[in-house]
Amino acid sequence: MNYLLRRLLRAALLLIGVSVLCFLFTEMAPGSFFDEMRINPQISPETIQALRAHYGLDQSLPVRYIRWARSALHADLGYSIAYNVPVAPLLWERTKNTLLLTATATVLSWLVSVPFGLWAGARRGGWLDRAITVISSLLVALPEVVIAIALVAIAVRWRIGPVGGMESSGFEELSQWAKLRDFVEHLALPAVILALAESAVIVRHVRTSAIEVLDASYIQSARGLGIRGSRLLFRHVLPAAANPAISLFGFSLAGLISGSLLVEVICGWPGLGPLVLDATLARDLYVVIGGIMFSALFMASGNLIADVMLMVFDPRIRTGAADAR
Repeated sequence: MNYLLRRLLRAALLLIGVSVLCFLFTEMAPGSFFDEMRINPQISPETIQALRAHYGLDQSLPVRYIRWARSALHADLGYSIAYNVPVAPLLWERTKNTLLLTATATVLSWLVSVPFGLWAGARRGGWLDRAITVISSLLVALPEVVIAIALVAIAVRWRIGPVGGMESSGFEELSQWAKLRDFVEHLALPAVILALAESAVIVRHVRTSAIEVLDASYIQSARGLGIRGSRLLFRHVLPAAANPAISLFGFSLAGLISGSLLVEVICGWPGLGPLVLDATLARDLYVVIGGIMFSALFMASGNLIADVMLMVFDPRIRTGAADAR
């Protein structure tokens, strides 16, 4: 229990630090939402000052942060100036789309990466190992934005699938099966882009862990008993090599969430990414802060999930936690 409490405390401190930095950086950024109003002769300075007072922007930074932090504890993240609605419901509507995209990419990347990593480790020096190493190295070296733009260009050039949005025009008139198919087609491109960028790292880690386990004496004994092929890899090697992969899970989930914001903008997926970008350009303060805090919360949650999984699957973690008590 102390192990989990320490992880929760660390996550809470992380969120507090992110929120403080958000307020500092937004205060340091030039301009504000009311800059365009100031150059409009039809809007008086008194009106602008009244609007600033209405949104609490006339107060000092520490006062604004404390008020926001108290409201955030009750799921109130402030009020959007540009959309004229509360921030939390606005963000949650987009967050569901981001979580759906991230969850799909996570499942896809791990389903592909774990078998390929095991097979590459089991065939060290073979053509499959060399091919996987070259491809993964190329994907690691390429920035995610380059991969995204290249796949979007290919999809548009050869009309492989729809690009942009979550549904086609006339979506409501389609049958249930046609709606599902249309939705999956729109989801496929951004999910594949995210999965490709993340799979390269996972494959390399799984391969390294598999090679270390394959050299262990008990694996050699299992081979001597005639256990080979997929049974050896998935029933004996994978459980022993799971710990580094579980540790990587939290980081990969964090990377997918942060990467999804960029991919959403490029692919036109209506998630947090386009919303935060528009809010940044409009200098909609509380939407920007809320979007960053949502992303930080998901990253902290991913790391916490990885910690819990390690505690469940690794008895050494539980032993260490018990000794700490």
